Amino acid sequence: MTSRTALAETSVKAETSADLRAEIRAAGLRLGVDEMGFAPPTLDPLIAERLEAFIEAGRHGDMAWLAERRAQRASPRSLWPAANSVIMAGMNYGPKTDPLNDLDHRSQGVISVYARGKDYHDVFKKRLKALAREIVARHGGEVKVFVDTAPVMEKPLAAAAGLGWQGKHTNLVSRRLGSWLFLGAIYSTLELSPDTPETDHCGDCRKCLDICPTGAFPAPYQIDARRCVSYLTIEHKGHIPVELREGVGNRIYGCDDCLAVCPWNKFASEATEAKLKARDIRAPRNLKDLAALDDAAFRRTFAGSPVKRTGRDRFVRNVMIAIGNAGDPDLLEAAQRGALDASDLVRAAAVWALGRLAPAEARSIARERIGAETDEAVADEWRAVLASEE
Repeated sequence: MTSRTALAETSVKAETSADLRAEIRAAGLRLGVDEMGFAPPTLDPLIAERLEAFIEAGRHGDMAWLAERRAQRASPRSLWPAANSVIMAGMNYGPKTDPLNDLDHRSQGVISVYARGKDYHDVFKKRLKALAREIVARHGGEVKVFVDTAPVMEKPLAAAAGLGWQGKHTNLVSRRLGSWLFLGAIYSTLELSPDTPETDHCGDCRKCLDICPTGAFPAPYQIDARRCVSYLTIEHKGHIPVELREGVGNRIYGCDDCLAVCPWNKFASEATEAKLKARDIRAPRNLKDLAALDDAAFRRTFAGSPVKRTGRDRFVRNVMIAIGNAGDPDLLEAAQRGALDASDLVRAAAVWALGRLAPAEARSIARERIGAETDEAVADEWRAVLASEE
């Protein structure tokens, strides 16, 4: 083959790839996806090194799946060797108002913006599956669709596909939509030329680092999940460490602080997909009502929401922490009831809340109950209440 022939074939392939990419991008936008980009089926080796360091330092906490499938996470082809390209997609879930304003209402529980609408896994994956079917029907090949359900490094891949860059808070930032993007991936056997990666536009800004209420960022572009409010209120299965409880504030499911403070949100817009918009039932709600939820009521209230997956006990544990931070005497009865809850997670947090709201009353109750408490962690909370008298 002559060099002229080889160049001609390369040019034809490039034109074909460009046309194919344009068709796929147009189809995705037509199906309701807000951002589309194309990445190679490999990642910079530095990504794998950083992931390894993150896991070795134990910063993943209870999220064992990060360690168990780290090799597959580090490279698309490790997960699926047949992959020749990655189609990255983003859906906007931008809020109508600044969620940081919700934190001022201390007797209300604040749920992260992403969980106030329908479960994005269901909404987004349905769109990507429809797009994947269309790609196969029109252009052949094989595909695999992922929306936060497999060992996929969505944020580095999205950056490689030009959707944005990973900010100092480690989340993706889009110049067009700020920090409010759900990410999903379609691995494909089609050979699609990648987009130009987006460059970092954080500059000297460190607002996302400074606003973190629990100091979860050891350094720019690094996160210790064990200190992150989102991890503590969603993923963490045990008792929230005492030293971090005050920082949790009235955040009862997730935390939007580092996202909401990003200056690039000035270009963001409210989500256009109705199912991803915040619904009244997911907006901040009275802590007293939330504390009274039994399992059935919890399931009814959060049907179709990501919150439901956390389970009632962990959720009410979070509510009790928020009650302890509220400083509202009207919530004392809720804390008292919580101290009798069947769940040790709830009881422990409720005892702490009781000690914050009414120390003298809490000490009186502690003297009566500490001997009958069967869970050692809860007993420790009662002992801490008694120790506060000294």
